[in-house]
Amino acid sequence: MGGTVGDIESLPFLEAIRQMRKDVGRRNVIYIHVTLLPALAATGELKTKPTQHSVKELRGIGIQPDVIVLRSDHPVSQEIRDKIALFTDVASEAVIPAETASTIYEVPLLFEESGLGTLLVRELGLEQSAQEPDLEAWRALVELIKRPKPVLEIALVGKYIELPDAYLSVSESLKHAAWAHEVDVKIRWVDSELLTKETADEMLAGIRGIVVPGGFGHRGIEGKILAAKYARERRLPYLGLCLGLQCAVIEFARDVLGTEDANSTEFDMFTEHPVIDFMPDQRTMEEKGGTMRLGLYPARLTPGSKAHAVYGTELIYERHRHRFEVNNRYRPLLEAAGMVLSGQSPDGRLVEIIELADHPWFVASQFHPEFRSRPDRPHPLFDGFIGAAVALSQGREPVFHAPAPEATPDAALLGKVPAES
Repeated sequence: MGGTVGDIESLPFLEAIRQMRKDVGRRNVIYIHVTLLPALAATGELKTKPTQHSVKELRGIGIQPDVIVLRSDHPVSQEIRDKIALFTDVASEAVIPAETASTIYEVPLLFEESGLGTLLVRELGLEQSAQEPDLEAWRALVELIKRPKPVLEIALVGKYIELPDAYLSVSESLKHAAWAHEVDVKIRWVDSELLTKETADEMLAGIRGIVVPGGFGHRGIEGKILAAKYARERRLPYLGLCLGLQCAVIEFARDVLGTEDANSTEFDMFTEHPVIDFMPDQRTMEEKGGTMRLGLYPARLTPGSKAHAVYGTELIYERHRHRFEVNNRYRPLLEAAGMVLSGQSPDGRLVEIIELADHPWFVASQFHPEFRSRPDRPHPLFDGFIGAAVALSQGREPVFHAPAPEATPDAALLGKVPAES
């Protein structure tokens, strides 16, 4: 429970949290309250009054915190911890400092050093089954993150750049892959609404790769399509995610196939060349939400493709959240012009990954690989993208290696594939 304690909107959730301990048993629930310790600018003094007040609010609705985590930009002294323990009726060892870290990935290490893990094991009665955590690999990762490294500048072209948290999973996935190549990534946030033929050279000057993330709606689409064109023509590494694949297909159809009015029916329902469209069986669905392909689906990769090289396997499982698909009517034309449909649904009915064979790295996926990237296991597509950008920035051709194999996901997690598939 965090800073929303005291807001009227949070009351139903807090009541559910209160009831949970009664429903599942006291030994199965720990209440952790994350609270802010503000500091007076003039003196740097940390003030405990907000923490005391929010704990009072929690008690008033029937919740007594077991652990208090103190967020602070300054070191939290033992004296402060003891004071909060006294006035909130929480054990002093259960008052955990959470000073602002240089990277969020250091926070688990700081919590372990403060004894939070041991405390939770004891309070939840897990002593018999608990083992000492092996955090050496995580410590090595944090040391790598904090170590000065060469910087690689990547352009992320989107329409929500004033709210970069909208692309948080994408930006973090780029970092995961960059650390695996022992570089730091600097993201240049490019507003797709402002990206035009006249502004492209200035807005994209000096970048080492382009990412076009997912999204819905027509706003800023032409700028994203232009970003795909810029990467294709200048042989810059390109990674398209969901809508980023659709924009790449539209651009390729317009420029390479010569169909200038090629588009998606999401943006122009009357286009003569709907290279992105609903699948035929979607048209009978009256409820718009029912047309969305949502969840984990399998895909089969083409041997010899870049996608196959970075995954190191022929069958993959990835998470989807989209509504429109590559129109199968145009697949022969796209392939004849040089586009490789390197990932398809097992029945060959749906396009999942496209790439250009004569490009160092021009790969786009209909799914969202950023959902499955981890700090110590970057997603193969992000890893390949950053690897290509690093190689080209060093004047060499990229070489792609597959990661260690992952366990096959449980069948219960798979999205519901249409019966005819």
